[in-house]
Amino acid sequence: MNDGGELTFWEHLDVLRGSIIRMLVAAVAAGVAAFVLKDWLFAVVLAPSGSDFVTYRLLGVEPFKIELVNTGLTEQFMIHMKVALAAGVLMASPYILYLLFRFVSPALYDNERRCSVRLTLAAYVMFMLGVAVNYFVVFPLTVRFLGTYQVSTDVHNLLTISSYVDTLAMMSIVFGIVFEIPVVSWLLARFGLLKSAWMGRYRRHALVAIVAVAAVITPTSDVFTLTLVSLPIWLLYEASVLIVKVTEKGTPAKR
Repeated sequence: MNDGGELTFWEHLDVLRGSIIRMLVAAVAAGVAAFVLKDWLFAVVLAPSGSDFVTYRLLGVEPFKIELVNTGLTEQFMIHMKVALAAGVLMASPYILYLLFRFVSPALYDNERRCSVRLTLAAYVMFMLGVAVNYFVVFPLTVRFLGTYQVSTDVHNLLTISSYVDTLAMMSIVFGIVFEIPVVSWLLARFGLLKSAWMGRYRRHALVAIVAVAAVITPTSDVFTLTLVSLPIWLLYEASVLIVKVTEKGTPAKR
């Protein structure tokens, strides 16, 4: 430290390096634990492919069977490593966020620190909520519809484990990001860059944009999946309108 008690540039880099190393260690340790617990890990990952999944039971879906196959010599092992690493990062994410915030927070004022805590927690909760909505609702119904769809009884569906896992990961990340819409809307409203009147006025335009985005992020182009993906995004947009409206009432008018 210098005489003022502040860290120098190189000392900041040392602190950052230490934080990054701890993040990597935490993620790798959690990933190794997930790798060892293979049966539990893939029981969770592959659950939406079976008709006894909780979503299907609640909806009263008729029993069905989706057969997953492996087509590569090293494919199953590589998928095991990939899924374990993703699970490790997910499990270690609270600690990773804590280390990032602890590194940044000394540069913030008290009011900025409190606001940052709320913003970070809200963003993390919404991301995890998006992942959960995809896992329990969107992805299972998509898999069930596409995995059992047949143009003829003479054509049988065989889904590769790689396609299944990659689609689950991609849709989980996309929905986690999409669920940040209310948080981003609140932040923009706090800075006066977004108005609820604007969002209401361009609601129809937003609907067209939502359908277009859903068409891009969905792994298929069927109407069922497109509707299934568009609906949560539309509900998030409507929730964001209410959040922005409430934020405008609580934010003092600028002179």
